[in-house]
Amino acid sequence: MTVNPYVLLYLDNDPISVELLRTELSPLAILFDIYCVDSPEEAIQTLEYIQEQEQKVAMAIAASSLTFNGADFLIHLENSDHTKNSRKVLVSDGEDIGTILTAVNEGRLDHCLTKPLRKNTLFDTAIKELTTFILGIQDEDWLHYSSVLDQSRILSAHIENKLDSFRTGFIHNFHELSDTYLADQFIGSLLQFFSEKDETKACRTYSPDHLLTVEGEPNQFLWFIVEGEVALYKADDLGIQREVVRHSKGNIVGGMSFVTGELSFSTAITLNTTKVIKLDKDVFAQVMHSNSELLPLFTNLLLRHFNRRLQRSINTKLELQQTYESLETAHQQLIEREKMAMLGQLVAGVAHELNNPVAAILRGADTLTAKIDELIHSPLPTSHQELGANILNESMQSRPMSTSEIRQKTKSILTEINDKQLAKKIVQLNLHHDINEILQLGKETGNLEETINGLKKYHVAGSTLRSIQVCAKRIADMVKSLKGYARQDDETMHVVDLHEGIEDTLVIFENRLKRHTVIKEYQPLPEILCLSNALQQVWTNLVSNAIDAFPDSGVLTVSTEQTIKNDLHYAKITFKDNGSGIPKEQQDKIFELNYTTKKEGNFGLGIGLSVCQQILSQHSGWIEVESSPDEFTKMTVWLPFQPANTVVNTNKEIR
Repeated sequence: MTVNPYVLLYLDNDPISVELLRTELSPLAILFDIYCVDSPEEAIQTLEYIQEQEQKVAMAIAASSLTFNGADFLIHLENSDHTKNSRKVLVSDGEDIGTILTAVNEGRLDHCLTKPLRKNTLFDTAIKELTTFILGIQDEDWLHYSSVLDQSRILSAHIENKLDSFRTGFIHNFHELSDTYLADQFIGSLLQFFSEKDETKACRTYSPDHLLTVEGEPNQFLWFIVEGEVALYKADDLGIQREVVRHSKGNIVGGMSFVTGELSFSTAITLNTTKVIKLDKDVFAQVMHSNSELLPLFTNLLLRHFNRRLQRSINTKLELQQTYESLETAHQQLIEREKMAMLGQLVAGVAHELNNPVAAILRGADTLTAKIDELIHSPLPTSHQELGANILNESMQSRPMSTSEIRQKTKSILTEINDKQLAKKIVQLNLHHDINEILQLGKETGNLEETINGLKKYHVAGSTLRSIQVCAKRIADMVKSLKGYARQDDETMHVVDLHEGIEDTLVIFENRLKRHTVIKEYQPLPEILCLSNALQQVWTNLVSNAIDAFPDSGVLTVSTEQTIKNDLHYAKITFKDNGSGIPKEQQDKIFELNYTTKKEGNFGLGIGLSVCQQILSQHSGWIEVESSPDEFTKMTVWLPFQPANTVVNTNKEIR
């Protein structure tokens, strides 16, 4: 049976107190043998037995009263080597003050308790005094007793002891020593250690291209380079291994992963014949314990190694930041270049498109001038002028009838009006609703055809005014859209109608779209808070790409809807064309910078979709592509939004 090295001895002639103590102190019995005696004579015999067992008394507790003097026993403990360092506690009834004073003065009493004892009082006192006893033994394994004694005190003392030992080891001002000198000192000490015993073959020589560490894999070893060179490689985003640094004599390989337990940060490969000292954690601990000077040396080397690594990282980050800023500037220039190139194309198309409404306005002005002259110099009878005014107003407001519509309505009144040409004129003047009134008008004038020809002048004047208004609005819309696209970008958020921006984009492309079909499938969308100019650029790029992909008879379908995805509300805008499509292998690349799928002859810098993706990322949105070669391409824009009335007043701007 294994005995504990230390004993707790309790002297008391009260069996009840003894039993209570035995129960209270039972958790300590794991690491301390507990002896209870009821007389000084038995206590002396027990001490002799303890000595025979080569045990020491860690703590002695003795009761004292007017009828039982345990204080003398505690005083007696000062006379023996295996008891003089024990912690002494007197439990008194408080009536014999002289006995207590004697125990304090002669027996070096550590603690005195007075009966009756509260619950756990004796246990708490025992924990305190036993902890003090254990910490007084320098060669003892303090941590062994932390499970039952005062763990906080033991850990603090252990750490402080290690720090003292560590500080003692720093006998030099290491900061005054060079990296080379430190490395030589440490490597020399390691080589001396392994010259006596090298069971793990720590000192090794590797041939070129030998693998030491692998990026992303566990590492259990620490390498000190004695001779040769080691390169560290790091995989980039494409998985290509790129050299980041080289280490030579005196450097450490695998230090970070060895110390932290994390996966290897890089792959280390020898470049030539390389001598190293390879240590695992167990061997490393043996080496460090063998010489008190090695730990501070290693710590300094490791800190310098990490410091150099940190400095390289900071310098690299600064260089990358500068490179990024340069690339960002170049990127913005490319974006402006594409925008201006696109703008040049749009301006040319719009200029061509403006010729038609301008020519129509000029023709309309000449026609209107002539008809007004005729109305002035050959006026209708007063009774018919009101009818003429009504015809003029209606022709200004109404959409012109189609040829088939005129033909159908003319046919319906031919039974009353036998003249087909006259019936057609009546329908064009929208006077066919009450044919009886028209026939009565002919009776009153005596010449229905002449009267109808006179009224037609009002119709021509009204329809010409309407044409001028439509053309003028058309010009205004194109100018507005072009200005909206061409104005300088800013970072101001606006609450806008997405449909309005899409319509503006379709307007400026109308010249290129007139030979094709545009289908609009709009569903109601709340206004959205966004960078309106930036989104205009997105619509422009998507429509332009669709047109470039069109066959001879292209169909562009623009659809919008409000939908929910992952509990968030989105505006979903889709541009679908029946063009050449995009092969599957290219679909993942179309958002990359400088990549284009446009055929030779079509302008494209390869940055349009990349810019679109960036713009949408600013709005926490994205683009999805779906395409089938020679069938269709569908670009779907996802934009998260909140209804405008929950975000901001529509008359305000947000910066």
